[in-house]
Amino acid sequence: MAKRQMDARSPRGLLLGLLGLAGAGALMILLLFLKPGLPSSPTSTAEATLPPPPENPYTQADFYTEDGFVRCSAAPAKTGIDVSSHQEEIDWAAVAASGVDYAMIRVGYRGYDQGGLHIDAYAEANLQGALDAGLPVGVYFYSQAVNRWEAAEEAQLVLENIRGYDLGLPVVFDIEGAPNRYARTYGLSSQRYTNIINGFCDTVENAGYDTMVYSFSKFFVSNLDMSQLQGRDLWLAQYYDVPFFPYEFKIWQYDPKGQVAGIHYN
Repeated sequence: MAKRQMDARSPRGLLLGLLGLAGAGALMILLLFLKPGLPSSPTSTAEATLPPPPENPYTQADFYTEDGFVRCSAAPAKTGIDVSSHQEEIDWAAVAASGVDYAMIRVGYRGYDQGGLHIDAYAEANLQGALDAGLPVGVYFYSQAVNRWEAAEEAQLVLENIRGYDLGLPVVFDIEGAPNRYARTYGLSSQRYTNIINGFCDTVENAGYDTMVYSFSKFFVSNLDMSQLQGRDLWLAQYYDVPFFPYEFKIWQYDPKGQVAGIHYN
């Protein structure tokens, strides 16, 4: 079981993602940056007067395409994918041979209407398959928590289901807000959303794992207090030729329709 040893086990810096979160059934690509980045120790919610995280240091000139993947000339980076049950059965040996360097795997999710907790039907197969293929692995959970207590509950579910797996990458909290006005998370304040993030990440870190926060650019800026996320690593979804997100991030998810050998496409 991988514990908090980021200096020894995994690089500090950006993840440049070619494949992103596959919640809607599409395969997304991620790019992981290996240069030094933000400190790994998170800021407590009491330190709300801190400034926002450091600025995004990248420009359009830093990115180019090679062998079908986006590369970065400004920093070493690795290409990864993010998968869930939407991809169904995966040939992980073929994925590893395709040039993919790592995998982010959905462990579970909370329903947005009734709030039930669910384990991804392919979580175990994907975790073991990716590890057997020699790929470094991280995991994520799609949240619809409405308070810090529910976020901690989600974290405990993740911890129970990653026990025994040698994770080399963080446990990621996927927070995207309400998909519509009928969702149980509709109308939550930025402070409530920020508390929810810290509730999940604090619980996971107390168990010895590193964490990361996933969302899209507008949600980060409009729905969260970024000063209270100072020190937390970010996984950014932004589908443009260059990421113009104002803050520094560890993963850039830039393509929502990626294709990689060994993975089924609907």
